[in-house]
Amino acid sequence: MDVSERKQAESQQLILFNELNHRVKNNMQTLQALLLLSANKTPNQEAQAVLREASARVAAMAAAQKVLYTTSEVMSFNAAEFLASVVAAARTSFASEITINQEASDISLSTDVAMPLALILNELLTNAAKYGTREGRHTTLFARLVREHDNIILSVQDGGPGFDIENIAASGLQLVQGLARQIRGQLAVSKSPTRCAVLLPSDIEKHPRRASSA
Repeated sequence: MDVSERKQAESQQLILFNELNHRVKNNMQTLQALLLLSANKTPNQEAQAVLREASARVAAMAAAQKVLYTTSEVMSFNAAEFLASVVAAARTSFASEITINQEASDISLSTDVAMPLALILNELLTNAAKYGTREGRHTTLFARLVREHDNIILSVQDGGPGFDIENIAASGLQLVQGLARQIRGQLAVSKSPTRCAVLLPSDIEKHPRRASSA
């Protein structure tokens, strides 16, 4: 295969990859809408809460998929774009008194970690909004996806009363722990203020490799 044929093959692969990402994103958005519709229709408050949580998780994955679909990079995504997209999706279900500040390093990460990271970020933001805020009072949450020394760190910090970190199952951190292990990460939680951070190995950072054009 000569250079022009290889470039044409790579271009075709990128088109197919983008089409697949687009369809997956649309399917996720449809599923999210169906879950939210079901939540609005059921009179059972416990069922409503479960369906809304599921809808928020699907929304987080759809937000991550949108970043993968719109990027021109191959097998990697921009950390800042990812953080902004997932935070925006989560923000729609929070009270208006909650502000989310964001910070991201200028890095690209492997697409292999996109979905677990999106779910982790959604859970951490949801926990902070639920347990780390006071009703009716303005609260600022801090979401970061940064490179620090030999780690990539995803963290969420709240400025409220915090929550009982010993009750991991109730606060949703059990799911975060499981997802973190999938991508070789470790969960670290600190108090005053409550900060939940997932420490990831630096090799999930990828140098962008753009597809060749035909």
